[in-house]
Amino acid sequence: MIQRIPLAHLPTPIENLAGLTRLLGGPQLLIKRDDLTGLGMGGNKTRKLEFLAADALDKGARMLISTGAPQSNHCRQVAAAAARLGLGCLLVLAGRDPGARQGNLLLDALSGAQLIFVPKARRDAALQEQFERARAEGQEPYLIPYGGSNALGAQGYVQAMRELKEQKCEPDWIVFASSSGGTQAGLVSGARQTGFRGRILGISVDEPARVLQKRVAALVQEAAALNGEKISVAPEEVLVNDGYCQAGYGVLQLAEVEAIRSFARSDGILLDPVYTGRAAAGLLDLIRTGFFHRDETVLFWHTGGTPALFAEPYAGILSQ
Repeated sequence: MIQRIPLAHLPTPIENLAGLTRLLGGPQLLIKRDDLTGLGMGGNKTRKLEFLAADALDKGARMLISTGAPQSNHCRQVAAAAARLGLGCLLVLAGRDPGARQGNLLLDALSGAQLIFVPKARRDAALQEQFERARAEGQEPYLIPYGGSNALGAQGYVQAMRELKEQKCEPDWIVFASSSGGTQAGLVSGARQTGFRGRILGISVDEPARVLQKRVAALVQEAAALNGEKISVAPEEVLVNDGYCQAGYGVLQLAEVEAIRSFARSDGILLDPVYTGRAAAGLLDLIRTGFFHRDETVLFWHTGGTPALFAEPYAGILSQ
């Protein structure tokens, strides 16, 4: 049996986006609030960490090590989980040290994480080096992959689909930000297990569709195997739209600024500049271009990340 440790405030609520629905003239918009999972200001990674942290404790770990960008939502939640469980935390961050501790970096520091900044090209090598060093020093480290996206982490969103079924919510579409693939793999796998009949569309934050589809398909199979099941998904069955990520990871575009402001001003919902802002920009564009039928119900799955709103340069651009 796969072990799990409670870290998140669950179930997260489902709310009507009444303001945006009126503004756009349909379809009916709902939002699943995984920004309210609680740990370290919440987000989708907390669901994954319930399984990854349980495995770490089972293996006798005394430190969690992971990686991401300087404003990584994943790393912020890893740091918070380590603090909650009395473990050390080391984060390898791909980028320059900005000096000031704002947004997610501030929360990393508040949680007591050790921060190491490296060039993006050296991220994976540096992560392995730090893991080997910590192990040699007897710190019993546990390595959590980028985004928590492996077969074990994906179990968080297998469970999330079971939660959605228990909430008696079956929209025609689920739309969300997709990047490292673990969230989408869990949703797809959970959909198969629960008999969900809607469609699951990932808005790519940074990867070409073919790359993300292949990654998600592989994770679906691996995640199912952990549960003793066989689920085979062809890459082309994984729905990914990569039409909104050409500017590059973390590059805030006018469409994303509009989406963030629209969610805030229409329904009081705060999005982040990198993930949910980009996914919401894609959602609004797809609605306006008639991709969804007006009588359909679309659930936007909020994966968190709002602390990044308070980091430069995002704060300056959004306040204009």
